[in-house]
Amino acid sequence: MKALIGLENGTVIRGRSFTGAGEAVGEIVFNTSMSGYQEVLTDPSYVGQLVTMTYPLIGNYGVNREDMESASVHPRAFLMREYQDMPSNFRATATLADFLRQYGILGIEGVDTRMLTRILRTGGAMKAIISTEDTDPDSLVRRARQWPGLVGRDMVARVTCREPYGWQGNQPVTGVGFPDADNCKYRVVAYDFGIKYNQLRLLTGRGCSV
Repeated sequence: MKALIGLENGTVIRGRSFTGAGEAVGEIVFNTSMSGYQEVLTDPSYVGQLVTMTYPLIGNYGVNREDMESASVHPRAFLMREYQDMPSNFRATATLADFLRQYGILGIEGVDTRMLTRILRTGGAMKAIISTEDTDPDSLVRRARQWPGLVGRDMVARVTCREPYGWQGNQPVTGVGFPDADNCKYRVVAYDFGIKYNQLRLLTGRGCSV
């Protein structure tokens, strides 16, 4: 499905949605990780952003329950050069496309990520809109410029946990390759204002009951 990406600097980039129709407006940024796209998607620090992956092939190992860094997906859209819909990984429980649809996130492929990254590297993160519905380039640029942006917004409140939870044994998320919290020497209270699950895993691995 055809998609257009309009940036506040006037640039319009073409792509294709592999998750269906929709729109997303946010601050567009890039990430240079060669792997770990599920960790990027569930990283609370990306809340409200449109994340572009510079590595050209994304989705080749699917997604799974154990690699979550939080309980949800935080970017509003996920952009890449090429999406792979046939993951090969014994740990995979779903495709990236299914995972994004589950959380209502736009997945866009066919993007000239090299050009986009050069623009963002020079101009910094900027306001942008992605749409499969509005195909007017001028309209997209205008709407991107009209978006108020993230500056001054309380994004921490969006990723702060609503109630206490324990990180013991398999709660809320541990699994293959991660240690359990048996025989803990210490009791630790962690304030979750957007904490990454791997920080809790590391505490557990050092003998802490969190």
